Amino acid sequence: MRTDKKLKLAQLRHWRIRKKVSGTSLRPRMAVRFTNEHIYVQFIDDTIGKTVASASTRGKTVLDRDKLGANVKSAITIGTLAAQAAKAVGVTEVVFDRSGARYHGKVKALADAAREVGLKF
Repeated sequence: MRTDKKLKLAQLRHWRIRKKVSGTSLRPRMAVRFTNEHIYVQFIDDTIGKTVASASTRGKTVLDRDKLGANVKSAITIGTLAAQAAKAVGVTEVVFDRSGARYHGKVKALADAAREVGLKF
């Protein structure tokens, strides 16, 4: 399959999911994005359009951020850091937005790590 066709299908999948998933002030949307090198997690209140908390492999508070990448081991680390950042702001329940990625591997590891810290999906 051509690269432009793959990107178009991924964009359509992302839009289809975003039509159904929306965050509120009580249950913000936990948006997860994986690039080839980094992992980004944001807790977004869609009613006012603000990011409540965030974590990523590029964050300055992350220990050994030079060694982190877009793999399962880093996803576990970022999942725990993201959940701790959300709990520090007072968020305990979230709506999970996987941004069109399949729920296995890195995405599942990140979600499980966030659940272990105490977030409810």
